[in-house]
Amino acid sequence: MSYFVHASAVIDEDCVIGRGTKIWHFSHIMNGAIIGKNCNLGHNVVVGRKVILGDNVRVQNNVSVYEGVICEDNVFIGPSAVLTNVINPRSEVSRKHEFRETIIRKGATVGANATIVCGNEIGSYAFIGAGAVVTKPVRPYALMVGNPARQVGWMSEFGEKLKFDEQGMATCTGTGQAYRLKNNAVEKV
Repeated sequence: MSYFVHASAVIDEDCVIGRGTKIWHFSHIMNGAIIGKNCNLGHNVVVGRKVILGDNVRVQNNVSVYEGVICEDNVFIGPSAVLTNVINPRSEVSRKHEFRETIIRKGATVGANATIVCGNEIGSYAFIGAGAVVTKPVRPYALMVGNPARQVGWMSEFGEKLKFDEQGMATCTGTGQAYRLKNNAVEKV
């Protein structure tokens, strides 16, 4: 095997798991899941049918990633984060045909105990703060906090808050990378 699976984990048939990925205690990877290279799935993680996780995705302890979720490369999902796939669940009503797709774009972070309501897209390098509840699409590089989540700033790809000057320029304090804010969108310079 080109990946690691703890003895207590369950891996269904018909899964694709990339080289160097680690799947830890009491996790369950359901049939049809696609997991990229060098991912790390913590304790008690469930990856649902047809879920796609890109390369180098980190899913921390106690997270269920349900069918309909797509995570691009380098996504971080914090401990006990919640990802949903039905907007109006009822125990007595089957809505498996109504799953809404949720996409978490490259490099985005979903903080501990955050909730992502299904049908939304989290932009590249966006940062969802711990405990935030995302109820609408999130722009790339946006920093979101609260319930419901609201944008309170912008983040660098390195995960540092950006402070834009009057000309719309900012520099990441961790890397020195320059960013431009133009028309309410951030781009690397």
